[in-house]
Amino acid sequence: MTQELFFGLCGFALVSSITPGPNNLMLMASGTNFGFARTLPHMLGVSIGFVLMTVLIGLGLAQVFVRFPVAYTVLKVGSVVYLIYLAWKIATAAAPKADAAATAKPFSFLQACLFQWVNPKAWTMALMSVTAYVPADHPMLGLLVVAAVFGAINLPTVGLWAFLGMQMRQFLHDPVKLRAFNVIAALTLLASLYPVVTHDLLAHPSLATP
Repeated sequence: MTQELFFGLCGFALVSSITPGPNNLMLMASGTNFGFARTLPHMLGVSIGFVLMTVLIGLGLAQVFVRFPVAYTVLKVGSVVYLIYLAWKIATAAAPKADAAATAKPFSFLQACLFQWVNPKAWTMALMSVTAYVPADHPMLGLLVVAAVFGAINLPTVGLWAFLGMQMRQFLHDPVKLRAFNVIAALTLLASLYPVVTHDLLAHPSLATP
């Protein structure tokens, strides 16, 4: 991998990881509702789960969707339906009462890992990073570099969103304000689906792995 390609990869990883998307919006909501410490497993699941997904895509999983477009269509529809369900859960989440606070749970590590497979933005990031930054002459080494860069950059950037959510807790003690925040977060999550329902990631053969 050339120096120019490496720095381009770092820039892509930073911008794509820190900009709003389902992961970051859900982490912000989790930080607000549960605090930073209880959101740590969610954060780790996002970062590690995404790296694992990227590696599997680089090893050839993307070709499955190129050869069988209906499989991608099913995944796309399922992802949208699941994210709509999550948005509804966030919007209808009330401030936990004292006796219920201990039983309320944020995403677990495993849940966050599995969520990457139905996260449209994660698919976009993984497909673009593999197709644009894995050189054809050294694919395995390039894939390891891509995974390492995203592993190093993604965790602190998603952590910023959880930290932001935690900082907002002091302004959202009022249940009415917390409900309003959750509704806004849910609507923003729904808005993030717009590119997914209006554009097919695998419409162009150039997105196939090298």
